[in-house]
Amino acid sequence: MVMAEESPRSPEAKVGMQVEDLWDIQEPQLSPTEKLNACFESIPVSAFPPAPLHQGIEIRSDSSLAEAVQILAEHKILSAPVVDVDAPDHASWIDRYIGIVEFAGIAVWILHQSEPPSPRSTSGGNALVAATNGVISPLEQQVLGPESAAATPGSFFESLTSSELYKSTQVRDISGSFRWAPFLALQTSNSFLTMLLLLSKYKMKSIPVVDLGEGKIENIITQSAVIHMLAECAGLQWFESWGTKTVSELGLPMMSPASIVKVYEDEPVLQAFKLMRKKRVGGIPVIEKGGRAVGNISLRDIHFLLTAPEIYHDYRSITARNFLTAVRDYLEKHEESSPMLSNMITCKKDKTIKDLILMLDSKKIHRVYVVDNDGNLEGVITLRDIISRLVHEPRGYFGDFFDGVLPLPQNSRV
Repeated sequence: MVMAEESPRSPEAKVGMQVEDLWDIQEPQLSPTEKLNACFESIPVSAFPPAPLHQGIEIRSDSSLAEAVQILAEHKILSAPVVDVDAPDHASWIDRYIGIVEFAGIAVWILHQSEPPSPRSTSGGNALVAATNGVISPLEQQVLGPESAAATPGSFFESLTSSELYKSTQVRDISGSFRWAPFLALQTSNSFLTMLLLLSKYKMKSIPVVDLGEGKIENIITQSAVIHMLAECAGLQWFESWGTKTVSELGLPMMSPASIVKVYEDEPVLQAFKLMRKKRVGGIPVIEKGGRAVGNISLRDIHFLLTAPEIYHDYRSITARNFLTAVRDYLEKHEESSPMLSNMITCKKDKTIKDLILMLDSKKIHRVYVVDNDGNLEGVITLRDIISRLVHEPRGYFGDFFDGVLPLPQNSRV
């Protein structure tokens, strides 16, 4: 008997028990996926366990970019809502928040600074403000164009982080990197199914849940939090009926080896972040000349360019290989834990989805690479891919759901 069935040890396990109770009363003719859809549609997102205090972070709009980077890095989060310091006390949530600051937007900022004019140029700041306020899709097209990212000398980021531009740029200047303004949020009465679909099919990495009465964010649900919830449900009937299938039986990985976005070890490290932003992926493998993957760079790793710029000082240029080496040495020296210290996390197609979820949750990683018996890359499986195999979107499910979201201007860079 699994302990979670007798006495749930976590709030996530209690949610699993709710699904279990609903599972038992579903019509027998329904398929397992249809049963799960019905179960998750019956549970409001208010039942999802609140995010840990260190993840429920809000950043002031007048905070400097340096302060925002440090906060995101220290709390190991990818993004945070930005509170408008000029909003009145009783403002609605739409007026209280101006957007999301995230490492994806910071990546664009860094890529922009790596091109002429230099980091100490004052004109670059004005161009960035224009770009990040929705009138600059031409800027992002320039930054994310077909050419490779600029090579940067080892001292570049020391110069950048000591520049007046870096010190004076505020969060409000780069917070327009989300797809909606200020962001797409759920109400507490929305369902788990809605939340799961937004995190998978609609490619959202996190979803704020707002309290309309208070005008504040009550919870932030991330892909990682959903994977942790699923891991806590191991042993329950509904989970086992789905989780004991192999990744190949569930149609994973979804992309072919040729479709994997990757960077080669001798390319500039900024090329890795440029590809991630351009292709809208959260991480890519670093490939050596022989074709073997030697590491992985995630979007959140970009903070190492700004929080520890001195570690690249002795490199003539910061390539993807040099970046991995410098960051790993830095982490070992400071005895910090990080997925970057691990070798490539891989699995084979015969691994069960349950084992994959448990591994992703325990290692706190967002993707795993699928390899064949010879170690060759066959694909990648992300948290979003797993969630997408748990539920499906019924025809016409969202209706006019997105009509209530304030869109960014037509010329927005997102």
